Amino acid sequence: MQPFSVNTTFVRPSTFYINGFSNMPHAKYYYIFLCLVYTTMVFGNSFIMCTICLARTLHTAKYIAVFNLAVTDLGGSTALIPKLIDTFLFEHQYISYEACLANMFFVFFFMTLQSLTLLALAYDRVVAICFPLRYHAIVTKTAMALITGCMWVFTTALVASVVALITRLSFCRSTVVNSYFCDHGPIYALACNDNSLNIIMAYVCLVTILCIPSILIGISYTCIAFALLKIAQGTERIKAMKTCTSHLILVAMFYLPLLFINAAAVLSRLDPNVRIINYSLTQTIPSMLNPIIYTIKTEEVRQSIRGLYKRAMVNKTVDKNMKGTRGYYNIEVTENLQK
Repeated sequence: MQPFSVNTTFVRPSTFYINGFSNMPHAKYYYIFLCLVYTTMVFGNSFIMCTICLARTLHTAKYIAVFNLAVTDLGGSTALIPKLIDTFLFEHQYISYEACLANMFFVFFFMTLQSLTLLALAYDRVVAICFPLRYHAIVTKTAMALITGCMWVFTTALVASVVALITRLSFCRSTVVNSYFCDHGPIYALACNDNSLNIIMAYVCLVTILCIPSILIGISYTCIAFALLKIAQGTERIKAMKTCTSHLILVAMFYLPLLFINAAAVLSRLDPNVRIINYSLTQTIPSMLNPIIYTIKTEEVRQSIRGLYKRAMVNKTVDKNMKGTRGYYNIEVTENLQK
């Protein structure tokens, strides 16, 4: 039996038990797969962050948002995957109350930031295509940095409010969380006292994180579509469309599975294993593919990588020649001294 801190009408558990998959054979192989995905994600996002930092051509407003997306991908997966692997591969399924709330905060914090960053990138694209002559005056580095800062402050306030409301709940019955991390919905569902405020906040977060950004992104691409129809030359239209493909792929990978799983949960009873697989893949696969998509699909990034590689080769050649020159000079000096 788990120890509890009891105060007559209020029960706060010292630990929660993360249940994970129920009666799913070979689940450990899935966690090993997530471990490989995480390793690839760390390398890919670290690479794109270093490229943006080192390549001066990428020191633009757009790549402030791309850099922020890489940070949130790295943070979100790090908040989730290492703990998930420790929990289920090494069977450490009990988690302290405080650690559980911290885990909840960071997972939802970075998920919200990912969504808002995709919205910021949509804003960048709609201004670039609909107002090309005013783009550099509207989307400045200062403006994008301010937008990014506001996103971090807003996300901190929203997610901290959601997590803080969990502390008012009493858990006098089960402390088994039917999820693969300290998920907000499964935890407030365990409460003995009134959790209506938590339910309201869950819907507020759903609207804020998924519905509003996806609607605004849809509106932005509708505006982009009308702007592209006004472009007379087909080659110019295709060129403008190519600048949006990377972002559209990221949007589809992030929003569609989350919207589908939330709609399915509302309309019918969803199998817990299906929910866990969908959410875990949605929070890891896009984070792994984001840097790959931006590297393959974006000409600016490819050119910057080639430029950095050439610069590294030139520096290496110069260093080698300088060492050779110094060696020859040292030999010559030695010979003169011997004479």
